[in-house]
Amino acid sequence: MLHRSILTAIGFSALAVSAHAQTAMPFALDWRFEGPSAPYFVAIDKGYFAEAGLSVEVTAGQGSLDAIPKVATGAFPVGFADINSLIKFLDQNPGAPVIGAMMIYDKPPFAIVGRRSLGVETPSDLEGKVLGAPPPDGAFAQWPIFVSETGIDESTITIEPVGFPTREPSLAEGTVAAVTGFSFTSFLNTARLGVPEEDISVILMADHGVDLYGNVIIVNTDFAAENPDAVSAFLEAVAKGWVDTIADPAAAIESLVAVNPAMDSELELRRLELALRDNVATEWVLANGMGIIDSDRFANSIEQIKLTYEYQTEPDASLYFTDAFLPEGGFKLD
Repeated sequence: MLHRSILTAIGFSALAVSAHAQTAMPFALDWRFEGPSAPYFVAIDKGYFAEAGLSVEVTAGQGSLDAIPKVATGAFPVGFADINSLIKFLDQNPGAPVIGAMMIYDKPPFAIVGRRSLGVETPSDLEGKVLGAPPPDGAFAQWPIFVSETGIDESTITIEPVGFPTREPSLAEGTVAAVTGFSFTSFLNTARLGVPEEDISVILMADHGVDLYGNVIIVNTDFAAENPDAVSAFLEAVAKGWVDTIADPAAAIESLVAVNPAMDSELELRRLELALRDNVATEWVLANGMGIIDSDRFANSIEQIKLTYEYQTEPDASLYFTDAFLPEGGFKLD
């Protein structure tokens, strides 16, 4: 076995980890190779996975649900997915061998993106306005929780179904005053259509009572039981990639360009910076550590999901997330 301690120079507490040399750990992403996926390629380029004895190939996905069945079936030992979708998946597929093991998006990107010139800056400003929402949108799925927590009068708000391709154009044209969407995506898409950034308001649902967590590294529990050191080493390498990315986002984007040369580097840098600010390096994470969760908040989030989903069995938080492969207190980002 190859033994390696976390480097204190990048702010991690010392923790011995081990992994069989060149253990194959293909990693299933939730989406395309965009800004927020840069840290995983940083970890590859800087040899963090290889130094831990891991062979990691990152595969693009097609949405927040995509990686869950891939990991649950064992096709991939690790993946990246929305934990709220994972909770529902495990409720519908009890005993499936998959669990969350490292929280990445402490705040999910679920948001209302509006225009200040159309009178939208706060949740109550939505009253009397037209809200554009694609029916299958992940942010719109949390609308009942947002309404419940903010106490806004939903009866005064007109919900206009829009398609994903017409969502931000509708906002830019002013046919809707706000839209539901992922914060960094809808903000950037609206700005690219010519709306001044200072005219765009972003209302993160997480800042208004929605306690849901966002995307999490998930692991196949059968693989983890047989390869616990490899899972711990993988998460350590991921954390190093995030630390380096937070320190120098522009350099991280260069690692992404190598695998997606056709991308708009400036756009993806902005997307990454917004995700770092709003979703990853939050005040809570900076104070408490990356990867771990607050158990009380997680319990409340499971209760909030009941506003949008009917559980088949009584939910059990221990089935959805484990910190068994993380250092105590998570990974430090400072």
